[in-house]
Amino acid sequence: MSPRPFRTPPERAELLLMLGSGFTVALIVIIVAVLLIREHASTLQAAKRSTTNITQLINADVLRNVELYDLALQGLIAATQRTDLSKVSGDIRHLVQFELSTAAPFKDQVLLLDANGAVVADSSTLKPTSRNLADRDYFLVHKITNQNDLFISRPFMIQCHCEQVWRIAFSRRVTGANGEFLGVAVATMRLAYFDQLFNSLAIGNSSSVNLLSSHGILLAQQPLLERDMINKDLSDRPNFKRMLREGSGSFRAISTITDKERLYTFTNVGELPLIVVVALSSEDVFAPWKRAATLTGGATGILCIGLLWLTWMLRRELRRRFRAEKVLSELAATDALTGLANRRILDQRLRLEWDRAQRSAEPLTLLMIDVDHFKAFNDRHGHHGGDEALRNVAQVIGGNIRRPADLAARYGGEEFAVVLPSTDIRGAWLIAEHIRRGVEHLPRVEGDERPITVSIGLSTWDKRSRMSLEDLQLSADRALYEAKHSGRNCIVEATAR
Repeated sequence: MSPRPFRTPPERAELLLMLGSGFTVALIVIIVAVLLIREHASTLQAAKRSTTNITQLINADVLRNVELYDLALQGLIAATQRTDLSKVSGDIRHLVQFELSTAAPFKDQVLLLDANGAVVADSSTLKPTSRNLADRDYFLVHKITNQNDLFISRPFMIQCHCEQVWRIAFSRRVTGANGEFLGVAVATMRLAYFDQLFNSLAIGNSSSVNLLSSHGILLAQQPLLERDMINKDLSDRPNFKRMLREGSGSFRAISTITDKERLYTFTNVGELPLIVVVALSSEDVFAPWKRAATLTGGATGILCIGLLWLTWMLRRELRRRFRAEKVLSELAATDALTGLANRRILDQRLRLEWDRAQRSAEPLTLLMIDVDHFKAFNDRHGHHGGDEALRNVAQVIGGNIRRPADLAARYGGEEFAVVLPSTDIRGAWLIAEHIRRGVEHLPRVEGDERPITVSIGLSTWDKRSRMSLEDLQLSADRALYEAKHSGRNCIVEATAR
């Protein structure tokens, strides 16, 4: 029976290699994924900081200019309430009334309306044009609600022969000494001011800067996402409701206008009923990150594929090497003629099983087998016939050794040995008899009437024996010698154990 070399199975080595490679690839992917996620978060935070700075800049500029308009209105109201102005000339009265209105940028008109909505003072002329603005929202609000705070109107266009541009109005109520309604001071501003302010900010082609009233009316947007966006009511939009609820901050949401995700950063303009919103397109925000992620992911993928391919090639090479080593090991451990284990493996295995028997107290049997009259057979049939006979005998011996731990080996020349661990004298005798009969019944060589036979010496160690390994081998040799001198083709058990 061929020897079984004691080594790590190739499947285990391949499994460890594949697991190690798979773990390395997984670790690389996890590390790259974590880095990309962190970079994504950093990109988002940088965008939030940038848009927060933009909203603060717009907030400060708008607040400063609205305050200028408010000062102009308060100056007009204060001048109107002075009793001594009626005694001065119209030029001086006009100068006093509109002294503070000259500093306001993109100023259109500053007007004073009486309790009926008629224009009684105009910053653009000493003698105002006869007209009535009682239907305007700012007039109605101050007349009906007794609102004394600054009111900002909805955007509107003045119908005239000049260029049609959007305007908004800032107004305050003119109240008498007893709280009665005396009129409205109003200043109009061209929305071109916001266009100029927003155009100076670089935020990307797909992004926008917006100014809304607290009622959800869009006052300005740059660039315009749709036509007719100015003066559009957005109060029912979920994004505006969230801004109104939170006051200031940032969030990502789908735009109801473009149906694309945007990063919204918003804040209230001081105490005014105005909200500044910077809406960055998520595509613009994460475009650099996506390019970096694509490049990094592609490089990582190529690296991982290359690593797995190298692992596969190494696995194939390991298999080839193992097969080559296995062949070499079998050649080194196998008798070339018979295919059984050679003398070196026999000595190793016999020592191993002896040590094991000493620990377990299980019996150990050694069979020594010799082909009878082989020299004469070899002389009659030549070396080729003798080799063929030895192969046939070895096949019979190997065929009767069925357990994995048993070993059949060529001892030398026409001698063979069989190691039978955990086998007592009765079991060993049965195996030996099967071998003897099997050899005896081999087909006879043509021209030779005598069958091939073997003599077998048998020696067993058990826990009652005091013999050493050398004694075991020597007693098996002696039993074989006795079998050869007892007529051959028989089995002799060693008597001294």
